Amino acid sequence: MIFNSKYPDVKVPQVGIYQYVTSNPNKIPDDKVIYVDAITGKSYTFGEFKHESKKFAAGLQDKLEFKRGDVLAIFSPNQLDYPIVLLGAIAAGGTVTTANPKFETADLSNQLTDSGASVFIVHPECLEVAIEASINAKIPASRVLLFGDEEMKGYKPYRSILISDREIEPVSYTPEEAKSTTAYLLYSSGTTGKPKGIELTHTNLAVNLAQLMKVESKVGPHSVITGVTQFCHGYALIGVIHATLIRGATAIVHSGLNVETLCESIQKFRINHIYGVPPVIHKLVNDPLAQQFDLSSVDTIVCGASPLSDKFAKKFYEMFRIPVLQIYGLTEASLVLRQPDTMENVAPGSIGILCSNIKAKLLSENGRGYNEPGELWIHGPNIMKGYLNNKKATNAVFDKDGFFNTGDIVSIDEQGNFILAGRKKELIKFRDFHVIPFELESILLKHDAVSGAVVIGYYSEEEATEIPIAYVTIKNGHEQSQTLAKKIQSFVDEKVASYKRLRGGVLFIDRIPQNEFGKIQRGELREKLKNDINIDRRN
Repeated sequence: MIFNSKYPDVKVPQVGIYQYVTSNPNKIPDDKVIYVDAITGKSYTFGEFKHESKKFAAGLQDKLEFKRGDVLAIFSPNQLDYPIVLLGAIAAGGTVTTANPKFETADLSNQLTDSGASVFIVHPECLEVAIEASINAKIPASRVLLFGDEEMKGYKPYRSILISDREIEPVSYTPEEAKSTTAYLLYSSGTTGKPKGIELTHTNLAVNLAQLMKVESKVGPHSVITGVTQFCHGYALIGVIHATLIRGATAIVHSGLNVETLCESIQKFRINHIYGVPPVIHKLVNDPLAQQFDLSSVDTIVCGASPLSDKFAKKFYEMFRIPVLQIYGLTEASLVLRQPDTMENVAPGSIGILCSNIKAKLLSENGRGYNEPGELWIHGPNIMKGYLNNKKATNAVFDKDGFFNTGDIVSIDEQGNFILAGRKKELIKFRDFHVIPFELESILLKHDAVSGAVVIGYYSEEEATEIPIAYVTIKNGHEQSQTLAKKIQSFVDEKVASYKRLRGGVLFIDRIPQNEFGKIQRGELREKLKNDINIDRRN
């Protein structure tokens, strides 16, 4: 069964991404402020952005002989000049790969080498790692340039080398070229192996922006937005950098965020639309400092990258009267699902409904239909061209009809709401049954003593099959004990079918390992479990 979007299709843009984001459909003036540094107050207007990015493109061509198809790498936390470099390289006809500023040398070296980057723009605070990685990737020091205005260790600011008075006319693309030409090379997290280079074309990006604007129709030139996630990832890359330009909105740029700086910015700039991640919601709920600021300007927080529990979304709304709307996407497809703007239409557990131009199908062992968990496959013009230089991996995720395998297990109700059950690779195979960790985790979180929960599987020699085991954190006022562990285990077992019971029991942990997006690091817990089980056996 094929599921279609409730939204009408958007027209697929027929131009390059630079031309699309600067097409100015809302007719904003060139002096409209687009990007603002949250700390210094320095800003770029729409006109300044266009001039600076085209000067940067000219410098690449004139000084570094950068040509169409060459790759520029960016290694930096969020900062004001990031969009200039990013889209300046696109204007010059290049491809851009963005690296996580938290990378160590090995990961960065791999990305630089695999992407074939020939120009490297680096933030000064990342320079040590960048120098070693650029040497490993054989990028000449003369082609490694810095953000900012100061020379460091012989490496010069890009402005002193590349920015002059000349501007270029951005490289243009025919509709077919836009559809086939890679604009960005973003890298997967590598949780199932070596990170893969994800090729997003000009059309992939432009159509995803059109999809985003269809589902977020209330955001426009009047909006002041911010993103609480790194520009190197597709979420902020599209939602903050690109969407701000095409909408003519204003984006407040933070290099790093904590509760106080975020709240200060909301109060100071009257931010009304925020792209966030679950850890931010958790911090705002749990930190009393947040309630000392005026956050009344915020209309909506959009939460992505990993699921936010209904419990936290509701608690946040009760505290701040700000709705949190969830979105679902992947680097390979960008935005796929989004919850509707009105709280009344949000189904419990929903991660959204299909965006325009996207079709989906769910594959399960028992058939296809509503309210039945299945593997999510999607089809649409926003889905990647493929994995760089990896035809085998690309072929493995597309079927004969062009549907892309997300690897996620979801269900869909009659209203079109998708409910995420978890990653297929995280399913626990108990004999002939599949146990979904997310279902058990949701029940665990309802226990009065439990503040956090993760369920993983391990192979039991005694039962000759995988069995579920839970790691939990507990709330203040409760003490870790075998008695409490047994009570929590019974609390779950009484509410589920026999094959879903926590046969491995409940273990306590002080902190559940998560990445910056709130995604649980299950691999780390599986390694810990090996040690915990050995200790238990010795005792």
